[in-house]
Amino acid sequence: MLALDRNEVTENADRYIQVDMSDPKSIAAAVAELPDGIDALCNVAGLPPTAGVVPVMKVNVLGLQALTEAIVPKMNAGGSIVNVASLAGAGWPASIEQIKAFQAKANFDNLESVCSDIGVDDERSYFFSKEVLIVWTMQSRWTWRDQGIRMNSVSPGPVDTPILPDFIATLGDRVEEDMRVMDRAGVPTDIAPVVVFLCGEGSGWLRGVNIPADGGMFAHTQCEMHGLN
Repeated sequence: MLALDRNEVTENADRYIQVDMSDPKSIAAAVAELPDGIDALCNVAGLPPTAGVVPVMKVNVLGLQALTEAIVPKMNAGGSIVNVASLAGAGWPASIEQIKAFQAKANFDNLESVCSDIGVDDERSYFFSKEVLIVWTMQSRWTWRDQGIRMNSVSPGPVDTPILPDFIATLGDRVEEDMRVMDRAGVPTDIAPVVVFLCGEGSGWLRGVNIPADGGMFAHTQCEMHGLN
């Protein structure tokens, strides 16, 4: 397994390649070090809302897309791309015009002005980044059809990782309310098997699918929204 990250990866990887996902040149240099014959790409890296709108959108969206598009030519036929989105992106249908405007205009150079124009600030940044990612996953269902490469995503709820305190600090009561609904916070081993499934042959007919892995939170919010409780 190859691990691309800003910080050195010392566990569960055969080789580590340094990359800054906010920098297109760093992404290109990292991809140049990769061999051909890649079976699966898992886009896991992401920044929390405390990082600010420009870094969040660069890493969580633009950098992720740039890395993916650069790696695809090195992938085997029948390969799989898995994006780690979030329960935070579940509200994408209500943001569709914002998403379309972002996709039409945003790049690494004009990101700050585009986000300002469409009304995406620091507080909204993480939610919006995951909304864009889920939409892009659906849009990319057949982008690499001629190579048999599929793209899907998984949307975790609150997961007990070092990033969780950032969400609690930013969202406060909202996260605490979510946690009361759940029986417990997730752990990485709750999410990893879903990612592995989406990488493997057993998910070969799935295209553009987003799988919630959130302890029932998505079902809870949908029931509340539609008066089904």
